[in-house]
Amino acid sequence: MPGPVATGNGIGIGANAPTNKLAGIGMTAFAAFGGILFGYDTGTISGIIAMLDWLKLLCPSSRQSLVVSILSAGTFLVSIGASSHHVTTLIPLPSPGALIGAPVADIIGRRHGIQFACLVFVLGVALQVGSHNIATFVVGRVFAGLGVGLVSTLIPMYQSECAPKWIRGAVVAGYQWAVTIGLLLASFIWAFIVFTGMFFLPEAANALGRLTGLSPTDPEVEVELADISANLEEERALGESSYLDCFRFSHNKIFLRTMSGIFIQAWQQLTGINFIFYYGTTFFSQAGIKNAFLVSVATNIVNVFMTIPGMWGVERFGRRSLLLWGAAWMTMCEFLIAIVGVTISVDNKAGQQALIALTCLYIAAFASTWGPIAWIITGEIYPLNVRAKAMSMSVASNWLWNFGIGYATPYLVFFIWGSTCAGAFVFTYFFIPETKGLSLEQIDLLYQNSTPLTSVAYRRELVANDVHAADHLAERHHDEKVVDEKV
Repeated sequence: MPGPVATGNGIGIGANAPTNKLAGIGMTAFAAFGGILFGYDTGTISGIIAMLDWLKLLCPSSRQSLVVSILSAGTFLVSIGASSHHVTTLIPLPSPGALIGAPVADIIGRRHGIQFACLVFVLGVALQVGSHNIATFVVGRVFAGLGVGLVSTLIPMYQSECAPKWIRGAVVAGYQWAVTIGLLLASFIWAFIVFTGMFFLPEAANALGRLTGLSPTDPEVEVELADISANLEEERALGESSYLDCFRFSHNKIFLRTMSGIFIQAWQQLTGINFIFYYGTTFFSQAGIKNAFLVSVATNIVNVFMTIPGMWGVERFGRRSLLLWGAAWMTMCEFLIAIVGVTISVDNKAGQQALIALTCLYIAAFASTWGPIAWIITGEIYPLNVRAKAMSMSVASNWLWNFGIGYATPYLVFFIWGSTCAGAFVFTYFFIPETKGLSLEQIDLLYQNSTPLTSVAYRRELVANDVHAADHLAERHHDEKVVDEKV
């Protein structure tokens, strides 16, 4: 039998959308612009490593993998250099990148943490732009990676905690959309916009009233606050959390949730998407396709615009179903790309066109499913007492795999990516529950009282209880109004 439902059921913001919902959405959606920082780097490095002047002056082709992947290392590992401190060794040392997102979020807050990340990113870009040798360029990429690592932890966290539940998936998906936009645009101005704009956004803990636009004494706000307070008190009773607590086998399945976040971020990278965005220009050129730069621009455009239906679909069809369909779609495309790639010649125009079309279909599948939804899942499945720490480890997993794949990608083939996409399908089926339309507190109940395979049915019950509670609240307010009028 399904377990108990929390008092209030989180109905305040979710079931009865506030009248000024655009204000609430706008505040949390703005933070998504931080995703442009990652897209900025990925979009530029693909073209840079194919430029003859770049290859001649700074980096021979043998070092392309290092240059591409070192930013991802910076998101996970900050320092570079061997024990002798010579930068030329280019060996990353274990200093925290994405992992420091947790203490930054807890100590200086989500909002100021994002601003700090923007400043670090700008420093990294400045070093890259002003570099005259490979060592300075790599140091710049590491600093830029540190900034991106912080942003990729803090922004989904900030959005998930602030956004109303009825639109939370689409809002967090906006982070991935910003990443795709950054693949087309590259400028210091985006970091400046995020840094300045965060002055006008509230901390997650103080955002509730401003998001709803309702009076602090409004019953809907009171119900939502009661839900959050009850959940928080329960978690505080467990005491101060540590990273070890993220891996405990508890009643609310913390271990499963932590590992689910870590692995879903790993599987997102194992779809092979960054092959196209890191080495797309080189790949298309080697396939005999002329104007490879223009083809790469076209794939970026597909990435941007196909994220939009994903932002809509995640609230219409749910997280779990889209992940399953996306993984199946990408598996098919990857294997077809692999087959076409090994059977056509560089002079086969029809084969080249098929290769481009299949690549665009593959990117469309990723952009509308695994691209945004992996961030949504990691932003909403953790309870408050371990949220910052668990999210930082999940995001660190993303960047660790990003680094490894970015370094090894030139030596991998699409047959491997097809197999890993099939693995992502299996992982989703057995480990990812459906969380569409639930408050963060209800998601905790979902994990306590259901499994990923039974989550769809239990989610319906939680939503039905939401509707019942909302009707009861409205009826009570009506009766109180009638009594007041008689008095």
